[in-house]
Amino acid sequence: MFKDLHTFHIPVMGIGFSIDTPVKVARYGLSSVISLVDDTLIEHMRKFYSDTYHLEYREIKSSEHDHRARRITEYLNLLDAIIRKQFEELKASAFEKGTEITKYFELLPDTSPAKKLYITMLSTKDANEKHKLQELLRQKIHPGSIDVNIMTKLDRTNFAPNGDPLPEEFSDALSALRGYASSTLNSAIVLSAGFNRKLYAYLEQFKDFYADKTGEIKKKIILKVSDYRSCITQGKFLAKKGLWVSEFRIESGLNCGGHAFTSNGHLLGPILEEMKSKKQEFIGSIRTIYNEAIKIKDKMMTRTPPDPKITVQGGICTSQEDRFLQEHYHVDGTGWATPFLLAPEVTNVDNETLQKLVEAEEDDLYLSNSSPMGIPFNNLRTSASNLAQEKRFKENHPGSPCPLGHLKFNTEFTKNPICLGSRQYQKLKLDQIAQSTDPDKNLQIEDVVAKTCICFDLGASVLIKHNIKNAAKELTPAICPGPSLAYFSKVMTLKEMVDHIYGRANVLNAKERPHMFIKELMIYINNLIDQLRRCKCTLTENQIAQFEEFKINMLEGVSYYKDLFGKELRIAQDQKEKILQELKDLEVKIHAFKLSAVNPFHQAHLA
Repeated sequence: MFKDLHTFHIPVMGIGFSIDTPVKVARYGLSSVISLVDDTLIEHMRKFYSDTYHLEYREIKSSEHDHRARRITEYLNLLDAIIRKQFEELKASAFEKGTEITKYFELLPDTSPAKKLYITMLSTKDANEKHKLQELLRQKIHPGSIDVNIMTKLDRTNFAPNGDPLPEEFSDALSALRGYASSTLNSAIVLSAGFNRKLYAYLEQFKDFYADKTGEIKKKIILKVSDYRSCITQGKFLAKKGLWVSEFRIESGLNCGGHAFTSNGHLLGPILEEMKSKKQEFIGSIRTIYNEAIKIKDKMMTRTPPDPKITVQGGICTSQEDRFLQEHYHVDGTGWATPFLLAPEVTNVDNETLQKLVEAEEDDLYLSNSSPMGIPFNNLRTSASNLAQEKRFKENHPGSPCPLGHLKFNTEFTKNPICLGSRQYQKLKLDQIAQSTDPDKNLQIEDVVAKTCICFDLGASVLIKHNIKNAAKELTPAICPGPSLAYFSKVMTLKEMVDHIYGRANVLNAKERPHMFIKELMIYINNLIDQLRRCKCTLTENQIAQFEEFKINMLEGVSYYKDLFGKELRIAQDQKEKILQELKDLEVKIHAFKLSAVNPFHQAHLA
């Protein structure tokens, strides 16, 4: 088993932004994650890279049997072969200025034993000794992992040409899982956005997800979770099936990119503290269940899998924050996503959208109601997708043609599911609202037309960047950066971004920036305001109880942070005083919420 040489990974970004990131960074030992949502885009990318590397390509058409799984398998196999070849060429290159192997070692963290050995080699004068060290260094490196992501809620039922629903193994999520399981990759699958029992049960059918007799797992399972409860619930469920979770990725509920999950006001710091204090108990309980399941399955091993890693991601902006998370909470690594949208060497953002990201201010980045999934979605106000959506509404043609249909879940008006962002649904829903006498009509209309085509538009940037022809619809890219983008305002190289993460450079702009924990708390307060704004004037008892719990959880988080930062010695005194004052001000703001049967939003409840 390879030990990670880097202390961070690059999480999945949208549908297309990281779809080929491994081709760009894996040879340098950096692990990244590909989205498996859009098999049509994946097929486009397979043709693009087959042409680029002069390899044979045969199209897998959407009319062919099991096309979604087969497209995914073939694309992942292609990336695996390309990256193996890239890495062998890197290993064979000379230790000279500007070569690939030199870049590999220059990117490593200065604390890495491999980096220290590299520095020793550079300073060695004896030619024979230098050569021996170089050969030793070549043996110590390996490529980064080519990981994949399935957003478990995206599990559309698919239909045969005659309109009959296909068997459940041909649903979007299960087909994607089968496509990955059939690939040659030795990597990990990241399961995110909740608990899909059907999908988790399907994992049992593929031997690569089980540990072998040495405790090695060819295809590891990583769960992206919001809190300790999610870790224990999902970890135990899989352990009962003899499936070991190799990593739990804890993500900030709202201080992240893409879809956001509010965790009912629970803040990242307290979540990490609970994970830290209960880690050994948690791992022990899962391992007990796992060992019993393995006995039943008659898969006894000479070695059991190592303890799962605990990593964290969402809103990290500085090397100091990164180091604090690793040292204080004892996490095994971090995830950095949004800033890499400004690094064309790493991600796919078309030039027009890239310039908009560079110019984006805090107000341009917002938690929107754009996703047809009904989950808050981090958005850029000036994106081409948003502007096109507004234009269609003004011209009385709301909604999207819905070329892909991955978010077809609604059956309010139709027998077969349709998407909330589609023209078909929005026309039917707006006609219904027009006949209503509800005083909240305008808010309802706003909610309907806010839904846009994210499953196609999130892949548009890569089509533009690689000049890939598309006949589905006009290309109007959407993008889903986290709030941290406001503090990065220039196009960066891979080296600049990695140096920033490891504290060797600073690529932040000059804007005043709150600590990542404070920023998350601010976003949670704004989210509560927005939730109240969307409610009717009179709140139900259940709504009052829910909002009260949200408020209590935030106040408990504030109390935790006041204690944490009051004692923290690794933070400069002036920064500590600033954080404590911000906490005090935000605490007053939270207390100002007066929750009663009458919606407090309509009482101008905030100063």
